[in-house]
Amino acid sequence: MEEIKVTGGQLIDTIKGLIKEGNIRRIIVKNRDGKEVFEVPLTLGVVGIAIAPLLVAVGAVAGIMNECTVVVEREPQAPESDPVA
Repeated sequence: MEEIKVTGGQLIDTIKGLIKEGNIRRIIVKNRDGKEVFEVPLTLGVVGIAIAPLLVAVGAVAGIMNECTVVVEREPQAPESDPVA
């Protein structure tokens, strides 16, 4: 889990950047008090046009928040294997 503190104006750009990374499992947006206000599970099926409604909802949340925290749950990475000689 990774936490990123952002202002309402930075929220959409931050989430767009995270979605482009592609290794995100879930994004949670919390208000300044730590209360969860928005959660988005991102699966392989969430691509292209399915992202547009998500960003509209995030924009609505961003409009009412001054400060927030974006909690990012990333996909587990497979351990690198040692080459066998």
